[in-house]
Amino acid sequence: MSAALPGPSLADFETARGRLVGIVQETPMERSRYLSGMLGAEVHLKCENLQRTGAYKIRGAYNMLAKLTDEQRARGVVAASAGNHAQGVAFAATELGVRSTIFMPVGVALPKLQATRDYGAAVELRGLEFQTALAAAIEHVERTGATFVPPYDHADIIEGQGTLGLEILDQVPDASTVVVPIGGGGLAAGVASAIRQRAERDGRTVRIVGVQAERAASYVTSLEAGEPTTIQTQSTIADGIAVARPGTLPFAIIREAVDEIVTVSEDDIARALIVLLERAKLVVEPAGAVTTAAIMTGLVASDGPTVAVLSGGNIDPLFMERVIGRGLAASQRYLKVRMALPDRPGQLAIIAQIVSDEQANVVEVLHSQHDAWTSIADVTLDISVTTRGPEHAERVLEALRRAGYQPVVL
Repeated sequence: MSAALPGPSLADFETARGRLVGIVQETPMERSRYLSGMLGAEVHLKCENLQRTGAYKIRGAYNMLAKLTDEQRARGVVAASAGNHAQGVAFAATELGVRSTIFMPVGVALPKLQATRDYGAAVELRGLEFQTALAAAIEHVERTGATFVPPYDHADIIEGQGTLGLEILDQVPDASTVVVPIGGGGLAAGVASAIRQRAERDGRTVRIVGVQAERAASYVTSLEAGEPTTIQTQSTIADGIAVARPGTLPFAIIREAVDEIVTVSEDDIARALIVLLERAKLVVEPAGAVTTAAIMTGLVASDGPTVAVLSGGNIDPLFMERVIGRGLAASQRYLKVRMALPDRPGQLAIIAQIVSDEQANVVEVLHSQHDAWTSIADVTLDISVTTRGPEHAERVLEALRRAGYQPVVL
């Protein structure tokens, strides 16, 4: 028997699961033939993107709020969030008849703002950065005595998130590998701890792989340093897991319970989101698609049933449009090319015919006679073309070269 993990025990996770009955949905577990073929082992998708409020966050939020005393409930709860945590806290508080106040940055996406209000919270917009909203939330707590609900660094939050791990083992009893996103670490800590403890009780092992966006990989740096370390994060489409410093308790659990942490690029994430849309018919936010990205890029090794946690599906439609464009470009299914053309009639028709002959499709054209990029006798042509992938894109480019043009991929 290995040493006990820090944080909640298996009994704590099981009690929390009972506490969430009737509140949290047991989300579907979908098998992916496409990803199974890529991995060489059976892959299942744990669809927390279909959870109430659109993400797993409701698990931890409700579990913590359900354990508050009557006096604490009377004073209300407060959270700071620009996304899923806000909605989870708002929903849980309303279900329990508790007043909730959520502090959000002024620039928060409108769908997230409206959803938080619709779940019953009073929303206060403060500052352009999350840290400003967080400072305002803490000031509110100090002034009113309300209970602050942290997004990940609290035993009750981790306990609630860990119920997802128990569901995974119920739905895929022979799972050999579980892949989970990591931001602040509450989800990964809960899932890894619950699975480790139950698997050990049952006399077997399950490998846990954590995934971070490479532009916000605070756990990679912290594990190397041996302690939670603050990093300078870069802008990432996976904003839901862009956390500069691991939580103290999640770090202690993840250090012991997670076998490996890998990182994925922006293009990896965008490609994964498109695969989930096309192949699985699932809308998943970028932070929730990192596990799929890790499988697609060969960063996950497994010789048995593998579960990828899709942690959420809350994505602004306009942002989704941008991510899809990025994913298509990264997959070379959307090709943007610039060329210099002789400034004489018929050149556009020639280019259109070349692309058509290669069975590709022009979706956008920008033709300019006033561009310093070309000589004075030429014009600049930017065309956007949809193709079937890298090989088809290269055939289009080669056809243009054979016709005497010099296409530059943008």
